[in-house]
Amino acid sequence: MILDDILTSEEMRAVEMNSEYLGIPKLILMENAGRAVAQAIMERFNVGVKITVVCGLGGNGGDGFVAARHLAGAGYQVEVLLLGRSGNIGSIEACTNWEAIEAMMETTRVQEIHDSAQIPELEADVIVDALIGTGVSGILSSPFGEMVSAINDAEAFKIAVDLPTGIESDTGDIYGEAVKADVTVTFHKLKPGLLKAIGNTGVIEVKQIGIPLEAERYAGPGDVYLAQKRRALDSHKGDFGYLLVIGGSETYSGAPALTGLGAYAAGVDLVYVAAPETAAHIIAGFSPSLVTVKLKGKRLTAKGLEILRPFLDRANAVAIGPGLGLHEETMEAVEIILRDLDARGMPLLVDADALKSMAGLSRSRDTEMVLTPHSGEFEALTGKRVSGSLTERGEMVGREAKRLGATILLKGHVDVISDGVHTRFNSTGNPGMTVGGTGDVLSGVTAAFLAMGVLPFQAAVSGAFINGVAGDYACAEKGYHLEPMDIVNKIPRVMEDALRDNLPLRSGASRK
Repeated sequence: MILDDILTSEEMRAVEMNSEYLGIPKLILMENAGRAVAQAIMERFNVGVKITVVCGLGGNGGDGFVAARHLAGAGYQVEVLLLGRSGNIGSIEACTNWEAIEAMMETTRVQEIHDSAQIPELEADVIVDALIGTGVSGILSSPFGEMVSAINDAEAFKIAVDLPTGIESDTGDIYGEAVKADVTVTFHKLKPGLLKAIGNTGVIEVKQIGIPLEAERYAGPGDVYLAQKRRALDSHKGDFGYLLVIGGSETYSGAPALTGLGAYAAGVDLVYVAAPETAAHIIAGFSPSLVTVKLKGKRLTAKGLEILRPFLDRANAVAIGPGLGLHEETMEAVEIILRDLDARGMPLLVDADALKSMAGLSRSRDTEMVLTPHSGEFEALTGKRVSGSLTERGEMVGREAKRLGATILLKGHVDVISDGVHTRFNSTGNPGMTVGGTGDVLSGVTAAFLAMGVLPFQAAVSGAFINGVAGDYACAEKGYHLEPMDIVNKIPRVMEDALRDNLPLRSGASRK
């Protein structure tokens, strides 16, 4: 989804969610999409031709309703065929535009089609396919299959809305029959399937519908959508990952506990926390959910690593670094662990003190790894001081991410996330989050996504966004007097609100 020229259907959905979060309602996007389709027809045909707009019950049909309204208002003869019952229209935006069409009794003919027997012979100069769009998966059910055949059999110019019905948006696969369009008007960016089904698309026109650049440049609720692993009714323990957190010392026991609790809040199934035994006993007291692995001694050393191996075998990802300290023998142990994880191909997150051990290690470009430095740690890791404009910082982080073969999440006033190919920014959060421990929570959320199988870049973008919004929620209740657990406790609500398009709009006044 990251400023690419082609977006999958899921990525497009995420961009739309981010756009709405930035204050561009779906109703406006639908209005602009339908207007673009109408304009494509007006550019080709004079007023007076007969146009049949064939609509489904989803957003694609809503685009068709808008197109029909504009065309009728411009003087074209317009007929709208709704495949299904209007009471089953699937979104508020589509319902709003359906009601507008129904009210246009003098200029628009409307007919509901409930089964294939009601499909008429289509006699029009232009047919608009607004049936399904990107929602196709498998062979079309009745009466959609029959309607596609009727469209193809008609002697008319055919325009598809976003994607010809019957084409799978991401693969271009056709199961059975798909609409053969003369023109396809798609929105914002190309879809992969369009390039693989050119025999059905006709001329492809990409139209902008008002989605701002920031919807792809900045993290938003759509990134939570992309990272979220769906929970089936028959899900069982382990489906959502086991995370091993390695951290803690005789001085710092809270940091790895906060990482573990952040991971649980994000939805991981099980968290092991491996810490020196003096710290492990304290960590166990934070929550009975944290399974502690007690390493011998006051700090992590190579002598205690054998105890870790069974847990490395069980884990789906590792987060290492919170509260480790900087003793020389600890750094030596970290280097051994990192090499072991490289050999295993284990997804990992490296934070805090463990970042100091990264400088001398060669990296595999295929390693799934997230590094989460603040500016000082970034300089120690790379030898580069963070400076310049946001764009310049993004370029710097991108270069270092590419060099290290990792995703870097540079924490700051505005977070910068890059995997060396794509770069994103996160502007959520507030000054109350300068309190110690918030970065440990961020590591937990991000590592939880790694354990669920999310790719490092998306895990980091989503983690940064969720952690920041959780801090904003907590700040709205307490002001800047925050503790890390305030953020942990808000994470589940943030994720649910993001997936339900229920987050407060990100207003300009509240941006960093």
